[in-house]
Amino acid sequence: MKNPDRSGMEGLFVYLEYLSGLYPDLPVSQSLHASGSSGETSGSSLKDTTKKSGSAVDGPENLMSESVGSKSVALGALAVKVNECRDCSLGESRANPVFGEGNVDTRLLFIGEGPGAEEDRTGRPFVGRAGELLDRMIVAMGLSREEVFIANAVKCRPPSNRTPEVVERDACKHFLLEQIRIISPEAIVLLGQTAIFQMLSNESPISSVRGVETILPSFPGIRVMPTYHPAYLLRNPQAKAVVWKDLQQVMKWLSLPMPVLREK
Repeated sequence: MKNPDRSGMEGLFVYLEYLSGLYPDLPVSQSLHASGSSGETSGSSLKDTTKKSGSAVDGPENLMSESVGSKSVALGALAVKVNECRDCSLGESRANPVFGEGNVDTRLLFIGEGPGAEEDRTGRPFVGRAGELLDRMIVAMGLSREEVFIANAVKCRPPSNRTPEVVERDACKHFLLEQIRIISPEAIVLLGQTAIFQMLSNESPISSVRGVETILPSFPGIRVMPTYHPAYLLRNPQAKAVVWKDLQQVMKWLSLPMPVLREK
């Protein structure tokens, strides 16, 4: 078993630095800057900041800040565990784990299949052509990438971008469930067959389950929408219409304004 080094922790640092830039006043951001100046590891700093997040607060804004801060610290600690994980062979072959990124207090979570080559190189989810399409899908919903959270069913890249095996999905599932528990979104969009297998334990053809609202037994308050993966849409552009229909249903769940069609 190989020990994680600085280069192998790149995905973790990408995620923590992403949080630091997005929420500079949060404990996880302050601990990151502190560890960078002192040479300490981010893991020990995260332990130190857990106690700080429980400090007294005054008004609603502080309560919201504390909630976001607590989620950020919890996700940061989970990212450390993901980085250290070697529970399947993907942990040995990947360059960087891809933990996920976005708004930790979001109402909407997207779950994809697994990292590709570019994601493995950068430690970020959905940064290739499929990621560009996902960004456009999110914008079409009236949102931005920064307003949602994006994760994957497995955190490490399968060799040659093959479909993750059952043992690999099982090794990663507890990380994904913990992400959902911490973020606690109102809705989840499952992108592709692997994400559907992982969350619904349903190996029926995706065409038979996409567009059908589902509730997860472990999270009964969260509504789930299975649909096609953006990479599938790049190969089959005609399927974009049904995916847009699925996303519009999610928009209704979240009471998001529907786009106004312009008359030709």
